Amino acid sequence: MAGLWASMRAPLRWALKWLGRGLLAAVAALLALVVLFSFVNPPTTLTIWSEAHRLGSVDHEWTPVEEIAPVMLRSVVAAEDANFCLHWGFDMRAIRQALDEGAGRGASTLSQQVVKNVFLWQDRSWLRKALEAMITPVVEVVWSKRRILEVYLNVAEFDEGVFGINAAAFRYFRTSPERLSPRQAALLAAILPDPKGRSAAKPSQFVLRKASQIVDGAETILRDGRADCFE
Repeated sequence: MAGLWASMRAPLRWALKWLGRGLLAAVAALLALVVLFSFVNPPTTLTIWSEAHRLGSVDHEWTPVEEIAPVMLRSVVAAEDANFCLHWGFDMRAIRQALDEGAGRGASTLSQQVVKNVFLWQDRSWLRKALEAMITPVVEVVWSKRRILEVYLNVAEFDEGVFGINAAAFRYFRTSPERLSPRQAALLAAILPDPKGRSAAKPSQFVLRKASQIVDGAETILRDGRADCFE
């Protein structure tokens, strides 16, 4: 038995050494991508790539944040992460509230959603959540809040095969991102949690109510300073 263990130790040490090197290389590559994407636009995401493969093509064109109406930025913050300017990637108050209310309520910040959309995949596995929790603080340190919103709005899904605010503004309203009105911006923000099940062109009563709340919320965060970090 001792001889068998002795014969296995060298291959085991070799395997662990290369496993460690592989993990370090993966971490280094990921950190390099986080830094790179702070000033270079991600060419695609796993979701966009997989949908393009499934559908044959997708509608996606990058729009710089300077060419997106400020009300669109405020609307998505009001809809998805009202304390965006106040947290470092995790909204602890929202997490506690979600735990109190149960699994039906989400608590992901825009920063977490960007990490998921750009660097990871969509399913709700514990591995993905763990990686998301590790990467999110790094993105918060390296990227500005304005950059986080810019990337989010350019990779988010707004309908089947429709990715990014440029494609969404044209698909639903035949306009450009910089010309979006407060109501149009609110309607687009309202469909983000369920882009395949909701429509900004033919909104349900639920979407209309949600959009109305978002219009009010966008005005509120402008008045009380919660938009200062990205405007």
